[in-house]
Amino acid sequence: MTIGVAVIGAGMAGKAHIAAYRVAPTLYESTLPDLRYVAIGDINAELGAATAKRYGYERSVTDWREIAEDPSIDVVSVVIANSLHLEVVKGLLEAGKHVLCEKPLSDTLESAREMARLADEASSIARIGLTFRRQPGLAAIRQWIDDGTLGKVLHYSGRYWCDYGCNPQGPMSWRYRGPMGSGALADVGSHLTYLSEFLCGDMRSVAGGTLGTAITERPLPLGAVVGHGLAAVSDDYEPVTNDDYASYTAQFDDCMGTLEVSRVAAGYPNALNIEVFCENGAASFHQDTPSQVRLYRHDDMPGKNGYRTVNLGSDHPYIAGGLPMDVSGVGFGQNEGFAFQARAFLEEVAGIDEEHSLPRNASFDEGVHNMEILAAVAESAADEGKKVTL
Repeated sequence: MTIGVAVIGAGMAGKAHIAAYRVAPTLYESTLPDLRYVAIGDINAELGAATAKRYGYERSVTDWREIAEDPSIDVVSVVIANSLHLEVVKGLLEAGKHVLCEKPLSDTLESAREMARLADEASSIARIGLTFRRQPGLAAIRQWIDDGTLGKVLHYSGRYWCDYGCNPQGPMSWRYRGPMGSGALADVGSHLTYLSEFLCGDMRSVAGGTLGTAITERPLPLGAVVGHGLAAVSDDYEPVTNDDYASYTAQFDDCMGTLEVSRVAAGYPNALNIEVFCENGAASFHQDTPSQVRLYRHDDMPGKNGYRTVNLGSDHPYIAGGLPMDVSGVGFGQNEGFAFQARAFLEEVAGIDEEHSLPRNASFDEGVHNMEILAAVAESAADEGKKVTL
């Protein structure tokens, strides 16, 4: 058995998937079948060709249908504009491909539900990548909650501030089009939302939804826009129709939490910050120091107690055997999460028993649930922050 791999989308997140498939066979035990790196798909022919050469894939194509029709390809990551997910995933599943789709699952809840229906009926495997659940620091905090080290969560606080949209001369792209709730909330808020449930359990309601647009128009680009990058722009402008900022309050079974996201937070390129306050202490994770977490435990020395820094290493999830140097203090970042994600997907496709694999990737049904929460936040914001039950 061999597995042929392709990725549709050669932008920033696409490259993370592309590289992750190259790294995946080097992680842990050598249990995966041989991989064949077949194709990169991107409408930008020059970018696709350069990316295929850079990462050692056989060829690049500009039409995703060539990937769907190629019998040598078994596994496909879909890392393109959210509005294109349904069409492309539908075609891939109908062609019998195993699909790993980027989050959010689609651009609308209706489309996401249709994708989940197609996945349920497909003969192949369809999964969504919720990458931050594989951050060793966040997985460690989840473990400490479950094993009683921290115990039940009493209060959750999550913030994801980014600055990719803070420049008013940043070119118009698909990211700035769509209804309110499809901007920062869908982009980085989707991460923050699934992480809240990863740590606190099921969300029951949302309230206080707030959506705002800080930069109301953007110049049209003169050429292709890749990822979050700047590009030459024209003198013509187009209105921004979705949100630069979002916040809301969430009610879980046992606690409440606040969630805030921004794409115009100048000086914060990728500032994911998570804090949980629990019955036996507290913990926090900061993406700018991803190989460390801060841990506080109640003890009987109140005059000396406080937060301490825990350097993540082989005693923590994913690290032992998952990194070339799997010891504390070496450091790692966000890219490794994509490698763990790809490894888990390939293990499932290869039929490796779950007991001997990394935790499986999330189902499309979980992707729909994530979008249902985001839709509830948008509904709350549209009605002066009313409470919306999930």
